[in-house]
Amino acid sequence: MSTTKTSPQRHAAALLFLLSAAFVGACGDKPSAGDGPYADLVSEFVPKIEKELGLPFKTPPKIEKRTKEQVAVFVRKQLESERGKAQVAGQEAVYRILGMIPDTLNLGVLLQRLLEEQIVGYYDPATKVLYVVDGAPEMLLKQTVSHELVHALQDQYVNIDSIQAQVDNGDRQVAAQSVLEGQAVFMQLRIDPNAGPMLKMPGGWDRMRDLIRDGSTGMPVFASAPRAVREGLLFPYLGGADFVRRFINVRPEKELLADLPVSTKQILNDSAYFSGDASTRDLPNTVTLPAPRAGTVVFSNTLGEFETRLLLVQHLKNDEMARRAATGVDGDRFTVVRTPQGDALVWASVWDSSVDAADFLDVMADAARRRYEMAKPDAAPGSTSRRLDVVATPKRKARTVTLSLEQVGGKPVVIYMDLPAGLSAPIDVARITIDRPPTGR
Repeated sequence: MSTTKTSPQRHAAALLFLLSAAFVGACGDKPSAGDGPYADLVSEFVPKIEKELGLPFKTPPKIEKRTKEQVAVFVRKQLESERGKAQVAGQEAVYRILGMIPDTLNLGVLLQRLLEEQIVGYYDPATKVLYVVDGAPEMLLKQTVSHELVHALQDQYVNIDSIQAQVDNGDRQVAAQSVLEGQAVFMQLRIDPNAGPMLKMPGGWDRMRDLIRDGSTGMPVFASAPRAVREGLLFPYLGGADFVRRFINVRPEKELLADLPVSTKQILNDSAYFSGDASTRDLPNTVTLPAPRAGTVVFSNTLGEFETRLLLVQHLKNDEMARRAATGVDGDRFTVVRTPQGDALVWASVWDSSVDAADFLDVMADAARRRYEMAKPDAAPGSTSRRLDVVATPKRKARTVTLSLEQVGGKPVVIYMDLPAGLSAPIDVARITIDRPPTGR
């Protein structure tokens, strides 16, 4: 994998902004194709990419070599920036509470090791140069250059800066990132003389996707990372390529960058994106949580459908159940509140229907029970609330988990709280607000 210069993002999927191939392009006068290292590859790939996408390059990027040590320094600076440290620390806090990473895992250290293991090249928007690790194997070199050139072209038609700036809406970031990465992956394969013919065969993309996934297990650091991190890192590449493949089956590919999906629900479900134009699509509601009555907010963001699936499958070990229970989500917001007793999580999710909300409440309660290794609690049929009292162990303090199904602004909302035992709800649930999208349903 390769990376672009940007700060760490709020969850594993969005952390692909660090681990992904770069997607910001250059500006200024068009350089000669014969300038710089790897100019032969630029000359070979640029016309192929332009032909496939139906979009011309305005300014092909320059390419320079970097040593692995220089790349490591670059990566470290991103992770150790003020914004980077805040994002990683916040993500670590919410993932620990949800049981998606071990309590002892240092996420920043893991990301550093992942980046150093995976990076073959990156594009730095500050210098407008695509950097490639010196001595990279020829096959990886070609894949990296072709992938990066797609991203450079994308940035000449999409305002990448505005996507990067939306750090408080991780679900939307991941959706856009998935299109950018997915298009680069799918293009990289299409113009490859070996992979291209395979993609045209029945089931060719399915086999290629399996090969990419299987190949990732050959990276020791990646293979040993928690499942939520691994799946989050793969999603923009594989889930994004799935979406791009479906898009170009029904619309010209050159239209894709002008009509980006706004949620992972739209990436994962054809009915949420392809059932109409931008004015009639399934758009997520905006959930606003009030300021805490006590304590300090250390992190707040959205999970979206993809990460809700990750959470559920982490504990249920059942992909189909997780997919079904997460599909109806229609917007969400969580916040981690730091208190003297410990960190507390409040998560409010809006659902397409009361049936979807009730189903999620049941499944999420089961996931929480498994996360804390508790017996299944008794619940009256049709009950709209659950409570789990988690006893203290040598490794953790006692906690209380509650779930309730409420009506907020005429929409069914599931409110999930995971709090230190004895702590009152850190926010006033009655002050949660739901804003429906200005267009769409």
